[in-house]
Amino acid sequence: MDRLKRIDGLKSRIDAHRPIDKHLLGQIKEYFRIGLTYSSNALEGNSLTETETKIVIEDGITIGGKPVRDHFEALGHSEAYDLLYHLAKGKEITEANIKALHRLFYYRIDVKQAGKYRRKKVIITGSDFIPPAPDRIPELMKAFVMTIPDCRAKYHPVEFAALLHKELVMIHPFIDGNGRAARLLMNLALLQDGYPIAVIPPVLRRDYLNSLNMIHRGNQKPFINLIAGVCYESAKEYLRLLEGG
Repeated sequence: MDRLKRIDGLKSRIDAHRPIDKHLLGQIKEYFRIGLTYSSNALEGNSLTETETKIVIEDGITIGGKPVRDHFEALGHSEAYDLLYHLAKGKEITEANIKALHRLFYYRIDVKQAGKYRRKKVIITGSDFIPPAPDRIPELMKAFVMTIPDCRAKYHPVEFAALLHKELVMIHPFIDGNGRAARLLMNLALLQDGYPIAVIPPVLRRDYLNSLNMIHRGNQKPFINLIAGVCYESAKEYLRLLEGG
């Protein structure tokens, strides 16, 4: 795929700047923290703007008239973002890692369900896809995690990250927050392979959801193409921040 080659070209340019100044690296990390937290939450209906998300996370100030849950989602996603960088120091992705990412995002909302597999059937509005029955989730998750090393070896890192996202959404292991957990997992894989954080902007919400629905119908190519597109844009943005252009 030509786009994957272009992404790798941008990654090579990023790598040429390494080691990156620690102060600049910290600023870039914080830049993507706000962008990813805002966008991932907005895709699921969170009402906080990007500026409001920044205020909640960085200043600890609540936004008048906005739901308490929206604030909890911003704070929780920010904590899960920190875990991404800790886990990215290794190359392994475990079932415990996936649960931990969900737990950090979700514990303010429902501590009893945070990081725990659902025990109830769920229905996804706007889709004809029916997630697996809850009693199948433990075995499906174990089987999924076992495939990760081979999948990583077989696919380009961007395709691999997209496939992880796809698989977690298909299993839908949590009562809520599956999309955000899947995007965190995808970004964990990207970071581990040296790629920038991928941000799916809310303007692409319809294309994103449509491509996920196509997966349920057996066609994953549009979804992988969409993820490749946002990875390309994120790599361009990373370079812009590095080079000041």
